[in-house]
Parts: sequence; structure tokens; C-alpha cells
Amino acid sequence: MEKLAVIAASPLFEMLAPQELSRLAELARTLHCTAGEVIFEEGDLGDSLFLLTRGQVEVARRGRDGTLHPLALLSPPEFFGEMGLIDKDYRSATVRAHTDAHLLQLTAQDLRVFRQSHPDGFTFVVVNIARSLAARLREANARLSGNH
Repeated sequence: MEKLAVIAASPLFEMLAPQELSRLAELARTLHCTAGEVIFEEGDLGDSLFLLTRGQVEVARRGRDGTLHPLALLSPPEFFGEMGLIDKDYRSATVRAHTDAHLLQLTAQDLRVFRQSHPDGFTFVVVNIARSLAARLREANARLSGNH
């Protein structure tokens, strides 16, 4: 799928003008992963957001015994890694390709470049990332309390 179409279909980039979507497509890198390939490990430093364009990825956390415990199986047009854009801290989970997968990657540097030319669009993206994080936190709280 074309980068621009993937970005335009993502809920993270809704409300952006066509020229803003085009700029993000120019900045994004295409990645191809084979089934089982690790995209990033829990504990790695994070600074990138990934948009899933084809295939599936598994998000998992290591237990105290070192075993990976699946948290989610993501499919297009889902995204992951957004926390790394916010705090550039260590990754909170391991993500690996469950099937052969195609991704778009946007780094924190890419978004800084985008912010310089499109400050209003950047604000929309940050608000959408915050909404996404809030929804995931609510879902995690519901799971922990047994209401999900």
C-alpha cells in the first residue's frame, strides 16, 4: 500500500490537511519484517512510531521468569511505539512480527521536522497520540479490574 494512503487511513493523522499528510509520507520509512522477527525489545530505547500496513505483530511483555506473555495481536491500520515519541524512554514491551509484516516508521526527529513546517498539524498528531494512550490505559485498567 502506498505510504500516503496508509498515513491518511491512520486515526493518528485524521484531521490533517493533504499537504500535511504528504509531508509525513515523505518522512516515513518503509520496513519489511519476516514472521518471528523482533521489531524492538522491551528495554530498548524508543524514539519511533510504527504504522502497520500489512500482516500482524504481537506485543508481549517478559514475566519474572523471562517468558514472553502476549498482550495484543495488532493488524492494519493499527500502530505501536507511540510512547517512545512522547518520552524517548525504554520500550515497555517487545514487538515481533507474528506474520510477514510491512510497516511505516516515523521517528521523533521526523516529527520535529514536521512540526517546523506544520505546527498545527503537529498539534493534531500529539492530541491523537494522547487519545490513543488514554484509550489503551483505560483498556488496561479494565483488564486489571476484571471488567474486560
